[in-house]
Amino acid sequence: MSWWERRVVPRLVEKALSSGDVRRERALACSGLSGRVLEVGFGSGLNLPHLPPEATAVDAVEPSDLAWEMSAARRSTAAVPVTRVGLNGQRIDADSAAYDSVLCTFSLCTIPDAALAAREMARLVRPGGTVHVLEHGLSPDARVARWQQRLEPLEKAIAGGCHLTRDPVALLEQAGLEIIERTQRYLPGPAVARPWVYGYRILARRPAEV
Repeated sequence: MSWWERRVVPRLVEKALSSGDVRRERALACSGLSGRVLEVGFGSGLNLPHLPPEATAVDAVEPSDLAWEMSAARRSTAAVPVTRVGLNGQRIDADSAAYDSVLCTFSLCTIPDAALAAREMARLVRPGGTVHVLEHGLSPDARVARWQQRLEPLEKAIAGGCHLTRDPVALLEQAGLEIIERTQRYLPGPAVARPWVYGYRILARRPAEV
């Protein structure tokens, strides 16, 4: 991990993903979380204020030491215990079906092997448990999608490997999860920002074992 990724990107993410519109989307994505929650891409803890009372504990996967330090104040006032359990969302040291819910916000765009991370989330949530995802990604508008493809190399260089063209719905379905609800739209803002702000809010479920 470069100096830029270690010392700058976590602060850029904190700034970019804490606006009022994004906070509202976070609250909606966290709705329905319950029991023991695995959060893949914990960041600086921006989801903690939105956890419902049914959530009893959070196990956090976060590769950035700086982001973890930045989350200290939020963790100290959180209503639930928060434990850092790993650095890599592609490979998490936990038993299968160990969690009641999984939360992943703005992380599938950056994890190097997003398909592997989606399979890990599917493995770790219990049968019948839910996976809550908030993400930006590939626009259905062909003109915007072409700009996303052009801009993606620069985005990856500046934003710690972030991709603009991933499809989180397809990633979750290919991991064997069932999509229960999904909302896709551009977040409010100028048209020039559209390559970065096509958003997906997804509720998925691991099918119950027969």
